[in-house]
Amino acid sequence: MLDVWPWDGDLNEVKDALSQGRILAIPTESSYGLAVDPRSASGVEAIYRLKERERGKPLPVVAANLEQAINLGIEPDEAIRFAEAHWPAPLTVVAPLRSDVPVPAAAGGDTLAVRVPDHERLRALLRALGHPLTATSANRSGEPAACDLADLEPILHAAGVLVIGGEGTPGGLASTVVSWTSAGLRVLRRGRFQI
Repeated sequence: MLDVWPWDGDLNEVKDALSQGRILAIPTESSYGLAVDPRSASGVEAIYRLKERERGKPLPVVAANLEQAINLGIEPDEAIRFAEAHWPAPLTVVAPLRSDVPVPAAAGGDTLAVRVPDHERLRALLRALGHPLTATSANRSGEPAACDLADLEPILHAAGVLVIGGEGTPGGLASTVVSWTSAGLRVLRRGRFQI
């Protein structure tokens, strides 16, 4: 049986879970994502283990707003300015990361994928927590993303993951991913957001 936190539950339960290094399963615009504080090395490592994910691959992040992303260490560039005009949306930006701010979710790189999700309850949770969360798909690497509790059960049951909300997600395309190059906006992955 999965441990489910209702949207109207005590926020301290979520904060305690994160501080204990537990992984959250958060609903997004398309599927569930695995969430920890992106600044937590132990939390990030727990996601890599659970997903059986290659360690050098960064984990994407969701933020309540641009301010949270900047506070995490994101440096606004042209792609961020483009996204800001469309957020909240299933639009992820690979943005430069300040070198003076350690963010284990970046996996040692100098960029981080960030978005402000088009999911009001998730944004409200992020505002209440006061910081972004990772949001890599809830699955083992290479497998389909989990869209409901039945999909989550096989991979998360033994891991002690706290499921946020418990409702299903719509499935379908993941977020569109973009970056900025000297040639302008570059689409890295076509997805739910139409460019």
